Formats: sequence, structure tokens, C-alpha cells
Amino acid sequence: MSETKGTPGAPEIRRVAVLGAGTMGNGIAQVCAGVGCEVALYDVDEGAVERGLARIRANLDKGIELGKATPADRDAVLARVSAVTSISDAAEGADLVVEAAPESLELKAKVFSEADGAAPERAILATNTSSLSIAKIARSVSNPARFIGLHFFNPVHIMKLVEVVWGPDTSDATRLAAVAFVRRLGKEPVVVKDSPGFASSRLGIVLGMEAIRMVEEGVAAAEDIDRAMELGYRHPMGPLKLTDLVGLDVRLGIAEYLHGALHSEAFRPPELLKRMVAEGKLGKKSGRGFYDWSEG
Repeated sequence: MSETKGTPGAPEIRRVAVLGAGTMGNGIAQVCAGVGCEVALYDVDEGAVERGLARIRANLDKGIELGKATPADRDAVLARVSAVTSISDAAEGADLVVEAAPESLELKAKVFSEADGAAPERAILATNTSSLSIAKIARSVSNPARFIGLHFFNPVHIMKLVEVVWGPDTSDATRLAAVAFVRRLGKEPVVVKDSPGFASSRLGIVLGMEAIRMVEEGVAAAEDIDRAMELGYRHPMGPLKLTDLVGLDVRLGIAEYLHGALHSEAFRPPELLKRMVAEGKLGKKSGRGFYDWSEG
């Protein structure tokens, strides 16, 4: 843990609270526990915590199958993750609090308002938002100097990138400690100033919306558009398959936010996207999006 010890005013991160046990939250809990942190995992839906713990186990079991982990590794990680029933219980004693709630400014502010009162003064408070204003979320805490964005990518245990997003009041100590912790997790930090969509979502949404417009206009099939980006630009995954994995509803919400915040037509959601979301075609999680996921 030497990375954070050398940062003035920053805590040595030993205990992490993860607020939200969905896809992103359980992934963040897994990687933090994987480097030796004690993790308190909370969700307003207690069933989500159980499902999150099951997902962590499944990820680790897959790692064992691939020869990347041992049963002892799996058991050690699972032993470090504890289910808790309140935000205050999770945040109490934490050195780092990571919020992984849905993309709602009001919801995230509510979560942090409660966590702020329970977490120690030394704790870093981090949001996993992929596009919302760090400065606006930070208004819900008493000391915005300790507030920062840590934007992980799905699947968290595999994806190397983490955007470290600093707001106007984020202290240097908080920023440096966050960068060091990301590296400790075995990830690659990209430091970004607070701006709508940051770097990844702003670029990714433009590409995704244009790809959807191309499908809407009959320019090419989804598979061919994706293949063009994979083979021509060496993207590991095309923008439409990525939209299916992220969730069409999630991408619609981000696009609407960026369209309003940046006043650019590049972010205006295509009618096709709105219609698919209204029909419940949300991508992999619903079994159908631009691709058919119903058979695994």
C-alpha cells in the first residue's frame, strides 16, 4: 500500500465501501477485495447484494477454470467481501467509499449525503458515474476536496481502464491517492477534468449514436457496421454490440444528458434507440437488442 502512504493527507486504503451491488458495484467490490481490501457491499435491494456475491463467485470460478486463480484465491476474495444492510454501516470506518448507483443525479446525491455523515473525515468519496457532473454530485458532501470520480468499465475485473475525474474542488491529495489506488488494482488510470461525458462516454456515445443512425437509415446491418470498426479501426468490439452490453436504456440516458449539456446534435438519440427501449429491447440483459442474446 506504499502508493497511498506517500500522498500527503490521503488515507492508506484498507477498507472500501461499495454502495450499489449491481453489475458495476459487484465488479468494483471484487477487484478491491482482490488486492487485499476489506469490502463492505451495500444495496437498497438486499437481493441485489446476494446476486452480486454470486456474480463475484462465478467470475472467480471462471478464473479458476482458465488457470488464472486458485480455489484458495477465490475463497480469500469472498471472505473479504461482507454484505451490509445500510449505507452508514458500509461507510463507517471506510478509507474509500465508491458509489455505484444508477445514473441519476438525485439518487447519487442522496446516497452521498448519507455516506458523508457516516464515513471518517479521512475517507475519499468516489462516484462511478460515467457522465454526470462531479461538481454537482459533490454538492451533497460537506468537504468536496475529498470527492472524485472513479469511472470503471464493464466487466470491471477484466477491463483495464479507469477514468479518474477531478472536480473543481478536488484536492491534489485526493487525486493522487485515487490514481495510485487505481494502479494498485492493476488498472490504467486516465486523468480527466470534470466535463459532460468525460473522455470515454463523450467519444463513445458519439460513435454509438451514429452507428444507430446508420442502422435506422438502412446503411448497413448492425453486424457489418460493427465488423467495419473492429477490422478497420481495430476496436475490440463494435459500437452496436457494445451498446447491447452496456444496455440501450443506459446509453439512451447518457445520450439525452449529453445532448442537453453540450447542445450538440451529435448526441441526439435516434428515434430507433428510443423505440427499442420503449419496446423493452435493452440489449443483453433483456435478451434482445441489436443482437439476439436469448441463446447465451
